[in-house]
Amino acid sequence: MRTLHVGLRVTDLSRSLSFYTALGYEIVGSVPETPIGQLTMLKLPDDEFVTVELVHDGNPVDRGTDVSHLVVQVASLADTLDLLAGNGIESIAPAQEHDDGLRTALIADPDGRQIELVQWPAGHSDGMTAVDWAVEEE
Repeated sequence: MRTLHVGLRVTDLSRSLSFYTALGYEIVGSVPETPIGQLTMLKLPDDEFVTVELVHDGNPVDRGTDVSHLVVQVASLADTLDLLAGNGIESIAPAQEHDDGLRTALIADPDGRQIELVQWPAGHSDGMTAVDWAVEEE
């Protein structure tokens, strides 16, 4: 078993596609008519599979507290923030650098969802594993 992707309702499909493609997502395909709306499948260049599905039904999104944030790994936080700024997308909080070399910043999509950009420290795996929470034995 594994998680396939997350579906996000969006108010304005064109605006959301501009945002997510500026972030680096690529459109894999779409399904124009489904019972829940038009579906647009996205993936990042280094992903083999779709990871985000934009769902548009023509209605405004009424955001609750169901989704805290999405997290996107980037090779260089500074380069990514520069690229996004060139597309009119600014961070919503100052970038953070943690003692272990982890760098993070927050942006928001057109519907207000927070997206955390993460640059792992050198030598870190491409994702989180149990090693990230391992307690060192003395």
